[in-house]
Amino acid sequence: MTPPHTIAVKRIYAPAEPGDGTRFLVDRLWPRGISKEKANIAVWLKALSPTDAMRDAFHNAAAGNDAAWDAFRSAYFAALGAGGEDIAAALAELEAARNAGPVTLLYAAKDEKRNNAVALREWLERR
Repeated sequence: MTPPHTIAVKRIYAPAEPGDGTRFLVDRLWPRGISKEKANIAVWLKALSPTDAMRDAFHNAAAGNDAAWDAFRSAYFAALGAGGEDIAAALAELEAARNAGPVTLLYAAKDEKRNNAVALREWLERR
């Protein structure tokens, strides 16, 4: 069996490139100033985004601090692990694309090291 392809993470404001493979938006909110055509996404996987409460808690706790990042990741990983039909369907779609070629998880946050797409890639790679 061929191992799954890579998972890249990229800000949605960066231009699409051929090496991106299948592009998935993984934010709960549509990014400001980006048209659907410019986004060039295959699917908006809203089900894999953190809840509004998780996002708010992370942003209100000084997002740059390690404790806030760790707490966010723990809550987010627990929610992903708990699943549900919508999460399972989104994961199946993402895994099918990953088995076919590279995928890129897109996010809108300014912080390139601490955002839900980075956390989601970490969770996926640990599974």
